[in-house]
Amino acid sequence: MGKPPRLDIETTGGFYRSTKSLVPRPPLPGTSLLAWRNLVHERARFIVTLVGILFSVVLMGIQGGLLIGFIESSGGLVAHSTAELWLVPKGTTNADITATLTDTKRQLALAVPGVARADNTMLQFTFWRKPDGGTESVALLGINPYDSLLPPWNLEQGRVEDLQQPDAIIIERLYAEKLGVGRLGDSVEINGKRARVVGITRGIRTFTQSPYLFTTHANAQRYTLPPNRRDRTTYVLVKTAPGHAVAEVQAALRTRMPEVDVWTAEEFRAMTVNYWLVKTGAGSAVLMAAVLGLIVGVVIVGQTLYSSTIDRLSEYATLRAMGAPGRYLYAVILKQAVISAIVGYAVGLGLVLMISAASQNSPLAISLPPWMLGVLALLTLAMCLFGAVISIRRVMHIDPTSVFR
Repeated sequence: MGKPPRLDIETTGGFYRSTKSLVPRPPLPGTSLLAWRNLVHERARFIVTLVGILFSVVLMGIQGGLLIGFIESSGGLVAHSTAELWLVPKGTTNADITATLTDTKRQLALAVPGVARADNTMLQFTFWRKPDGGTESVALLGINPYDSLLPPWNLEQGRVEDLQQPDAIIIERLYAEKLGVGRLGDSVEINGKRARVVGITRGIRTFTQSPYLFTTHANAQRYTLPPNRRDRTTYVLVKTAPGHAVAEVQAALRTRMPEVDVWTAEEFRAMTVNYWLVKTGAGSAVLMAAVLGLIVGVVIVGQTLYSSTIDRLSEYATLRAMGAPGRYLYAVILKQAVISAIVGYAVGLGLVLMISAASQNSPLAISLPPWMLGVLALLTLAMCLFGAVISIRRVMHIDPTSVFR
């Protein structure tokens, strides 16, 4: 028998050429359908790819959510105030740790044109004695109980007006077990003095993990300061009058009281977040963990997609021999990556949302605003496309004649 004719499979005008005739190129399957069939043909490899993507989505989602939760809790005190300006001791770097001012600063502030209200606000760390005899550190917030510029937010039980009762405090539900109380009317001891729970908030987290307790300014002075220093406060919160620019009132206050710092609420919130997340290094550790999740995901997904493509080189060579153009193979490989990204992201997001929901009842919450979910989706897609691009270069150098050897 004679040898079969040797084929030259270079394409010309939608045909491939043989020694006998020009044969019409067979129709190629749709890129989306072929990409899906390639993935599910070897389910074990597809599952391994999805696990890699899922792992990355969960790690990036949890670490990113923790970072946002840290930012929200570290700047939450200032963010929930209705004051536009904060008068703080000179050199203060954050809202939680500071020195004190004389409470006469309030009267000086009220004398400045454009100041509609000025409230003394106390924030001091002190000791809470638990019913079982143990002690915990707490951050006592002394506020004006009448239309306060820093009222307790997320109030679950009780009323702000109840703070007017003698020795009244409002506690946070998330730290109730830590403090050994959890009901209205419970009697406790703060720095050796009696206090009584009249209200409970839910969801007020603190970066220092010393829970915020709300009381009146006078009670906060009595609980935290010796009798000869009860003319002190921590902050003066200022509300500007209508028709006066905040920047102008800020400049006037700085001129009138150069011995204190005057910040807008946004400036002071940003300072506090920067202190806890950058200067203390706490945020850097969380951010590095999120970046590590992305790197690990790229390596796992890239390796998996590359191996999957290499195992099908003969199939891609067949497509090239059938006259498939380069853009067709590009589309198949990239669509495989997109399908993997969508499925892996959907499953990973479900796990991230479950973990986030479970964290809402703990002092350390995972915050996932809608924009964060969008960023996570884009990162997942970029990670998978990057892995696909690695394998495309190998496919583009396939010798189509190899399928006939």
